[in-house]
Amino acid sequence: MKTLQDLKLTKYRYETLKKLNINTVEELLMYYPFRYEIHEYIPYASWKVNDKVIIHGRIVSRATVFRYGYKKAVTRFHFEAEQELFEIVLYNQPWITNFKEGNYLTIVGKYQGNRKIVAMNYNTKSLKENLKITPIYSTKEGIKQTTIKDIIDKTIQTVERDITNTVPSIYREKYRLIDKVDALKKIHNPTSQEDIKQSYRHLKYEEFLLFYLSMMLLKKEHLQEMDNQLLFDENKVYEMIYTLPYSLTVDQLQTIKEVLEDLKSSKTMHRLVQGDVGCGKTIVAMLAMYACVLGHGQAAMLVPTEILAKQHYESILQFFNDSKVRVEVLYSSLPSSEKKRILNALEQKEIDILVGTHSLFQEQVVFANLRLVVADEQHRFGVMQRRKMINKGSKVNFLLMSATPIPRTLASVLYGDLDVSTIRSMPSNRKGVITKLVKKNSILPIYNEILDILKLGQQVYVVCPAIDENEQFDARNVYDIFTKLSNEFKDVAQVSLLHGKMSLYEKEQVMNLFKENKVQILVSTTVIEVGINVENATCMIIYDAQRFGLSQLHQLRGRVVRGQHLGHCYLLTNSKEEQALKRLDILTKTTNGFELSLEDLKIRGPGDLLGYRQSGLPSFILGNIFEDSKIIEISKKDAVAILNHLEIKENKALVEQIKKRLKESVEMLD
Repeated sequence: MKTLQDLKLTKYRYETLKKLNINTVEELLMYYPFRYEIHEYIPYASWKVNDKVIIHGRIVSRATVFRYGYKKAVTRFHFEAEQELFEIVLYNQPWITNFKEGNYLTIVGKYQGNRKIVAMNYNTKSLKENLKITPIYSTKEGIKQTTIKDIIDKTIQTVERDITNTVPSIYREKYRLIDKVDALKKIHNPTSQEDIKQSYRHLKYEEFLLFYLSMMLLKKEHLQEMDNQLLFDENKVYEMIYTLPYSLTVDQLQTIKEVLEDLKSSKTMHRLVQGDVGCGKTIVAMLAMYACVLGHGQAAMLVPTEILAKQHYESILQFFNDSKVRVEVLYSSLPSSEKKRILNALEQKEIDILVGTHSLFQEQVVFANLRLVVADEQHRFGVMQRRKMINKGSKVNFLLMSATPIPRTLASVLYGDLDVSTIRSMPSNRKGVITKLVKKNSILPIYNEILDILKLGQQVYVVCPAIDENEQFDARNVYDIFTKLSNEFKDVAQVSLLHGKMSLYEKEQVMNLFKENKVQILVSTTVIEVGINVENATCMIIYDAQRFGLSQLHQLRGRVVRGQHLGHCYLLTNSKEEQALKRLDILTKTTNGFELSLEDLKIRGPGDLLGYRQSGLPSFILGNIFEDSKIIEISKKDAVAILNHLEIKENKALVEQIKKRLKESVEMLD
């Protein structure tokens, strides 16, 4: 396949592709339209009110413009078409020179009844020229649809001969799929609805087939026999469980059993532990690491932020307080001398468990005998980064933790290379959370409730979507809200702020003051979303709640169900959009993370949950995991058949191509 440079585009067009995050010809060809504008001719006799109509005719009156408000205007003129006289209305298009009496136009608009049409757009082309299907692409400010379309059309012309079929011929014939080159031509330049349908059939099937082949190849790697399996005394792990000051739930015990069986087996473990916020996944991870240490291996715990790394480090230290397990923490802002000491100790096997951020991926981090990696909030680490950690040891086991739980059947689609354990039951001492939707982006309606919570000696999180004021981003920011709340509560509470642009030292200072209850109200961005644990914080206030996803809002309110008090979460919004309010209302009716994650997936798609696209692995662009169950089932079965029949030349070539892509994706991270 040719490169973008081979296309010989103008500098402006290369810059356009960069803005759209398109870096290869393949990515450009897969920049599919997100919808189509279809102009279908309907005779006037068949029109109904609110129908979208298209007519060609002549302006027969002088256009008039009525201006109102700032930059607002209504333009009207009479239009003769189909032997009828219509009144045409255009909003905010006061260019009378475009609407001269006698001019011929084609108008696309909405029929209002009584021969009145509100025009959406117009042009001077004939009716026949307008009766076509126009692809509409996702774009960014300043980039025209026509520019994207022209670049894609030129690319298809240039690389057409290089486009080969990925799907083996036996399956193209079996399902009557058009060739790949035709599918790409038709999806970008359809002449009929049938063209769109046939291109979707090929490209969706290809997406799912490549996805399942990749997952199965990864799974095959995981199932390799280990000649140096972990040997440990399982009874010692259960003895540790008996010493805990609380009882584990049935789901926690079942998950621990599954993890220990994996660690003892001759196969490498690749297991996802998913469960709602506060269900007790961390204790499972700590017991897994304990088993690894008992088997004379080293364990690493990957976390997304430095604050969380320190918090987990302190929790693990406390957990192993009465044992000889040696624990350290590594992150980028540590002094060089401390980093050097830790790295030397790690290589000399003087460290049993190392907690760290992305710093652990660095080449200088060398383990003496890495046997287990635990990744907290796993969807923040792509599948290729997981593979990179595996390369730091011999037969490394992987345990992935996610607080974005989804049903097991769906998990098998999205996490095809993993075994899945699910913790549904919550610890009995958790009181839960009450969530209220406040249809005002202000704390005034809930001021007295906040006051009551503070008087009980409990603490409050306040979350804003922005750090500071931004003309392009109309939302509450931490600095404005911090100033406002400092004045509102000056006699009853100490207010502080926390955001991602602060240094680690500043963040730690603020978090320590909050943990010690020297700060009662913490105004923050979503930096507190993952893992921050302050049991006395029982109230969460979220400004501009409509700007967050359901799973993210659920994660945020999970910060106030850490202790034994009932939690309160207030969702503030000025939004009048019915869909946004309906979505937020779901949170007031359920605290079930499984239901919310499923709803979020339907609204937003799998996106970062997969962690694949940015790593060069197949993802779903056209495929829909909810609507395409039949294609999913067929492609999964065909992927198995392909791997079982590598004697067929096409099958072998396809599998080798995928293996090469997987290898390149790992090397990209080095």
